[in-house]
Amino acid sequence: MQEFVYFSPDTLDFPLPESIVVTSQATTENQNHYIISNSDAVPAEVIAKEINFYIRNSRDPIAAQIKNIEKLYNMNAIRFDLGQDMSYTQEVDNRLLLVCTQEQEGEFISHISSDEFDLYAVRPEIVIEINGHIGALEVSVMSNGKEVPIKVSQVVWYDQHELATEQSGTFDPLESSLEDVLETIRKNIAHYEYKKFTVYDKTICQYHERREEICSKCEEVCPTVAIVKHDEEKHLEFSQIDCHGCGGCISVCPSGALDYAPSNRESIFEIAKEMQGHIPLIIPRNMNIDTLDVDLKTGILPLALEGEKFLHEGTFLTLAQESASQVIFYSDFISKGSRDAISILNQIYQKKYGVDAVLVAMNEKELTVALEKVSFVANSRYTFNEEGAKKREIFAIRLRDLVGNENLGEVNTGEHVHYGHVEVKESNCTLCLVCVGACNVGALIANAEDNTLRLNASICTMCGYCEVSCPETDCLTIKKDVIELKPSWFKEEVLAKDTLFECVECGKPFATTKAVQKIADMMAPIFANDPIKERTLYCCEDCKPKIMMESYMKNPGDYNNETGGLR
Repeated sequence: MQEFVYFSPDTLDFPLPESIVVTSQATTENQNHYIISNSDAVPAEVIAKEINFYIRNSRDPIAAQIKNIEKLYNMNAIRFDLGQDMSYTQEVDNRLLLVCTQEQEGEFISHISSDEFDLYAVRPEIVIEINGHIGALEVSVMSNGKEVPIKVSQVVWYDQHELATEQSGTFDPLESSLEDVLETIRKNIAHYEYKKFTVYDKTICQYHERREEICSKCEEVCPTVAIVKHDEEKHLEFSQIDCHGCGGCISVCPSGALDYAPSNRESIFEIAKEMQGHIPLIIPRNMNIDTLDVDLKTGILPLALEGEKFLHEGTFLTLAQESASQVIFYSDFISKGSRDAISILNQIYQKKYGVDAVLVAMNEKELTVALEKVSFVANSRYTFNEEGAKKREIFAIRLRDLVGNENLGEVNTGEHVHYGHVEVKESNCTLCLVCVGACNVGALIANAEDNTLRLNASICTMCGYCEVSCPETDCLTIKKDVIELKPSWFKEEVLAKDTLFECVECGKPFATTKAVQKIADMMAPIFANDPIKERTLYCCEDCKPKIMMESYMKNPGDYNNETGGLR
């Protein structure tokens, strides 16, 4: 199998490495099973049009261009090899529901053959609900005062209602054209393929099986029904077939429970390492760069990515530190999570280096300005092996190196990306450790060696579950939406400490002094007339029944068999 192919109808002005097959012959089939191609003219698993964009616009010397072209192929190969975006197919038959006026129905029928579709036509005012996905849609309509289900594979809805915009398999001719819609639904019947875009780790999800709803950011930002939450059992359900692959859920996920399958954290790190000595220009693949004419000054290298919304503070910082450069993000849409992430990172870089980390360009004019302004950032390069690290851990480790021994003050986090600091009133804390059990990212820690409750603020997601779980009054709170740029932010901080209480009978430590005293204070008035029971409050689980039984055996007549206490 040949991995790389370069198509050009014209002769190249310079040679390419032997690893790249050069051809001037277009083909409709992937006869040699190429992995990376620069053009649709020669099919491959990945079409990397940024290669043509780079050749057309770069001001790098020829020798550097030759190396960088091979690097662009290798970066795409990394993403292909490490990507988890498996492909699936869905059976789609010719059952079609048409939702329109009578006039629009006539127009539609005039564009199809009589036996092309198993066609149902209804008026928009009788449609109640749409469920399912392409190939298996169920549309509920009102007919003669009754709700009737219609099962179809696809829906064409003129000027479609909002309820039809979230499922896959619904199309509106007024958004494009009837010809475009017909071409799409015909193609779907022949072959409908979709990909897996999200990877989910429920063990660190801030919503999964929690007593209260703490987080459901992913479901809130999802523009489709690809993510559905079930509030009773606190489970998330993912429908890959309904997913657009935008990645917006990834950037707002606080813990990293969600990752982007086409460009996961591992692949971003490996690609970022290739960016050493280069200035990254991030371009989502949905941006049209075929005719984009800009000046790529020396050192700038394009990085084309699937999706425009999945980039978060960890991925941006990885690219910035591995390249030791500012990063340009060229996209006509910035997701809520990515926007917050860029704001956080730019605040940090301004405090440390006096420049922004990420330059956003949303059109060609802004891109031209960013390309002129962008530069390397002195003394900003840092690398470490990210393998196996979670989202917040990656950001914390990288940020710790950036801060070093300085105190750079605070930065504020935004509406969709949260950081914070857990604060505990030590006098009210009994070290029951409920908060530690509530934290599934390891930010709150119990240290058995010195009986302390500790916090690593740098990996806290500020979900608040520890706060609602704490059984004590006026004990645990969270300082919200702040990152403290100082060394202690990245170290384990002691929030509370206590001594172990030793059983008054056997001397075995069995609980913290505060916990024992709290229970004793509550129960002592109740046991005031029963010195044996009162003593059990200060005994371990082994000695409690022992002294009760010994007391009973010595003086059985003193006990009330109904209450279990002294008469």
